Formats: sequence, structure tokens, C-alpha cells
Amino acid sequence: MATEHIENKLKLLPDKPGCYLMKDVNGNVIYVGKSKNLKNRVRSYFKSKQVGRRAELVKEIRDFDIITVSSDKESFLLEITLIKKYQPYYNVQLKQGTGYPYIEITNERDPQTKLTSIVRKDKGYYFGPYPNVYAAQATLKFIQKVWPLRRCHGHQGRPCLYYHMGQCLGACFKEVPQEVYDEQIKKIKRFLSGDIAPAKKELEAKMQEASMNLEFERAAEIRDQLNYIEQTIEKQKIISKDNTQRDIFNFYVDKSWLSIQIFFIRQAKLLRRETKLFPLTDTGNPTEEFMSFIAQFYGQRNHVLPKEVLVPEGTDTEALSEVLKVPVRIPQRGQKRDLLNMAYDNAKLKLDEKFRLLELGNRKTKGAQKEIFDALGLPYGHRIESFDHSHIQGTDPVSALVVFTDGEADKNEYRKYKLKGEVEHQNGGDEVRNTREVVRRRYSRLKREKQRMPDLILMDGGQIQVEACLDVLRNELDLNIPVAGMVKDDHHRTNHLLFGDPTKGEELKLIPMDPKSQGFYLMTRIQDEVHRFAITFHRKTHAKNALSSKLDEIKGIGPKSRNKLLREFGSLKKIKEASIDELRAAGLTLPQAQTVKLSL
Repeated sequence: MATEHIENKLKLLPDKPGCYLMKDVNGNVIYVGKSKNLKNRVRSYFKSKQVGRRAELVKEIRDFDIITVSSDKESFLLEITLIKKYQPYYNVQLKQGTGYPYIEITNERDPQTKLTSIVRKDKGYYFGPYPNVYAAQATLKFIQKVWPLRRCHGHQGRPCLYYHMGQCLGACFKEVPQEVYDEQIKKIKRFLSGDIAPAKKELEAKMQEASMNLEFERAAEIRDQLNYIEQTIEKQKIISKDNTQRDIFNFYVDKSWLSIQIFFIRQAKLLRRETKLFPLTDTGNPTEEFMSFIAQFYGQRNHVLPKEVLVPEGTDTEALSEVLKVPVRIPQRGQKRDLLNMAYDNAKLKLDEKFRLLELGNRKTKGAQKEIFDALGLPYGHRIESFDHSHIQGTDPVSALVVFTDGEADKNEYRKYKLKGEVEHQNGGDEVRNTREVVRRRYSRLKREKQRMPDLILMDGGQIQVEACLDVLRNELDLNIPVAGMVKDDHHRTNHLLFGDPTKGEELKLIPMDPKSQGFYLMTRIQDEVHRFAITFHRKTHAKNALSSKLDEIKGIGPKSRNKLLREFGSLKKIKEASIDELRAAGLTLPQAQTVKLSL
């Protein structure tokens, strides 16, 4: 059965071709599919009975995303790119690369052309992927006949069979000059980039000649080869006709919000896309906001400037070119214009979806958060922060912070803390001292850096944690942030909020929450999330510290050697299973490696 969130998104699906990305509870893409009609296909997952692997997939789906394109062919090619990028668990066949090959010109002294399903960072030339395997195979054979490179395994002291057939330049028995290879590679690259007219002309002449000589089988073979070549090199939007690195920006404006869609074209295909949504600060001139966004976009980490940037009409390309130091152009027609229009359609789709989801799900987000503030008698605040601690009998104490903005988890703002313990009391299991330490560290830094403070702090605990938090905020940091505790009953279920301010003479009181309300649901979700985050962090910390402690006991293994082992193997089990040679390869000396094997 679909969740309410998915049901709301199903209502917004367009009657267009495109790809859909199914996601699990952690936001991981677990399946990528394509359809001529996204509305019908995606709805079918949740509106009809499923069996087998598809039923297993549907059980795991918690969200989905879509990308619209202009035709079913484009959705097919985009599906290949997305599967390669995300490696979804349920796309077993395509994930393994079976059926969607590339034509590769290898990067080696004696290069060769071949089909491959894996693109490696080896500076070779890759063309594809090709949806028609037979067409790709036929095209490769054509290339090997017309522009041969190396077909054999290399130097063997005598000419190979392919050399006698004219399909090998002779690396098998002689040294082929580099310039000969370069000239052949130049022709192959031009052909695979779409310049097929000379080759077609040559084949058509041969087909005509074979037909006139009554060699009809030969003529039919050449005809099929021509058809395969046309299918392989066929023009479309997702696989570009050239290899220019290109970023495409377009935007859509509605209700004082700006939606920007970015397409990243790399290696002649749509490598990925990004969507940015934010309210306009100047509703009178969204184009200026759009230009400002582009100018700042490439100042961020991992945003590398391409060879060309495409933007819509009305954009000051001269100013942007001067800032970015790369050509910025407005396409007027053809393939580039179609891609720009596609970016616009996706920007509009994303913003329309945002407004509808806000309308349909407001009660579960901002409305739920408002219920919590109303119950505490506070004006509505946008940001809630919550802490929880974790330790094992006082060892390896840690604390975790989660942030919820307008009722939604803001995972980019989550923080982890390894607790140091206070001088007068080193017991990490002391909840009061753990609370005081993490609150002091968190909000003294925010205050020092003049960053935004939360509108409410929720402590995962009762009176002890609330009073410790209030004492640090009021008496040490002079901050007036409201603090409440999420109180559990005897069955470890949250049932009340504890609120008040003893530092101002107010008594802490239990505030009941309606267990059927969205506010109660949000409160328990915050508590579950901060507990999960703290426990996960503590397990990793404890496991690492336990491993370090075990290694510390081995004579002759100092801090540097221990760190080498931790970086290389990561767990005690893997260190135990490692051979002497593997331990030495990690940086240990022979005596050290032997000592580790004997000690574990």
C-alpha cells in the first residue's frame, strides 16, 4: 500500500515519456525505469497487485522522482545513463552492463577498437552506450575493416590472420608508427561522432557494385551494415552529437519561487541533473536572480566549469561569459534548443510538484510543528534541535544532534560529538555532565560564529537533562532558547513534553500531547531519529576504539603502525585473515607482521 506522501505525488504525474527513480527509506535509488507515459507506469506499481521481485521492490519504495523527456527513445537512453550512475539494486541486468555496450578506442601503445560494458578512467575514448547491441557490433566490424588498428594480442614475431585480411596494422610482427595510429583514430572518432556521410557513400558504392555483379548476398550484407550504422549513430538529445562538455541552465517562476534545472552533458550524454528551488528576493526581476545563481554555482566545491554554458533568452550572456571565463550562449534552434526546452519543462514540473505537495502535506510538516509550539504556549518557530547521548557503561560517550525545519528533517545540519567528559568527573555515563558538555559546545560555537539559533530545543530525556541544558544556556551563555524534554512512560514510549524554566522561577510541568495528532507523530519521529543517529554513531566509535585498544596490546605496534592497519583493513576480523605479505603491504615490517599474526 502506498504511503500518503507517495499517493500525493502520484496525483501530480504528467502524461509524458521519461524515467522514474524509485527510492528506499534512506533515499537510495533502488530501481530506475522508463515509460512512454509516466503517469500510467508509475501508478501501476501501487494500484495493481504485484508478485515476485516486483512485489519485493514495491515494499521497499518510500519515494520516487521523475525526469521527463521528449520521446521514448530519449527515455531509453537516459535510463541507461541513470542505471550506470546509481547502480540500483533491482536493475540487475542493466547494472551488470549486459546489453548496453560502448565502442572503445583503447589508450595503449598499440591501440585497438573493441566493445565494452565498463567505462574506466584510463584516458581511452568511449562512444555510447548503444541501445542496439547488434548495430554496435556491426559498426565495430565496419570500423575494423575500413580503419584497422590492432586486432591480435600484440607482438608474436609473425603476421596474424587479421593482418592478412587487412584488419590489423601489423603490431604482431613490426613496430607501427604512432602517426599511423593517430590518423586512423582521427577518422574513427569523426565517424563515431556522427560524420558518417563519407563512409555511407563508400558502402553504397560497394553495394551498387555487388548488385551489378549479381553478388546479391554481398549486397544484402552491405545493406544491413548500412542500416546498423544509421541506427547506432542516430541523432537524439540524450546522446549528443559531439563530445563538448556542456552545462544547460533554465528556470521557471511561480508564486515568487524560482525553480532552476541544470543538465550536465558529458561524454556526449546527459550525465546528471540538479534542481534548485528557492524563494525570490526580487520578484520583479527573476532573470537577475537566475544569473546570480549561475555566477555563484561554479564557486562551490565539485562544480567544475564546462567548455560551454547554455542559457535561455533574456540572459545577459556577455556579462556571464566575462564572469565565468567560458562561452555562454543562447541556442536558437536544433538539438541545443530542444535540450534547453527540456530543462524548462523539468524546472516547471519540479516547482508545480513542490506547491502541490506543500498543499497536500502541510498538516504533516509545518502544521505538525505548529501543534508542538502551540502546546508549549510558544509562537511558531521554524527550527527544532534535539540531542541524545549514547555510551556503554560510561565508555566511549557520544552525543548526537538532529535538526528539523518546518517539520522536516534537515540532515545536512545533523552533528556528531565525541564527549570528552569534565575534569571533576570522568564517568561518561553521567547524563548531566554529558548534557552540559554538548550544549556548551554547540551553542557557544553558534554564538561565537553568530549563526542561527534554534527556536526550540528538545532533550531526549526528563527533568535532569532539561535542567542541565537550561543552566548552561541561561547562566553560562546568556541565551533564552526554550527547552523541553520528551518524556517516556514505563513502556519506553513518549507520551508527554516536560516544559518550564526553573532558572526563572517557573516549575517544570508535563504537557500532554494527543497521541492521534500530527504534532505527537512529529515529536516521536524526532525522538526516534535522534536516538537512531546517536546509536549508529556510538557503534562506529566503539568498534573503532575497541579495535585500536586490541592493537595497542600488541608489543611492537605503535600508533603509526596501528593507523596503517586501521586504514587498510578497517576491522579486526580482516586483520586476522590477512596474510604476512598483505600486512607488510599495509606498511608493517616483517617482524611486526609476524607479531600481529601470532597475537591475534
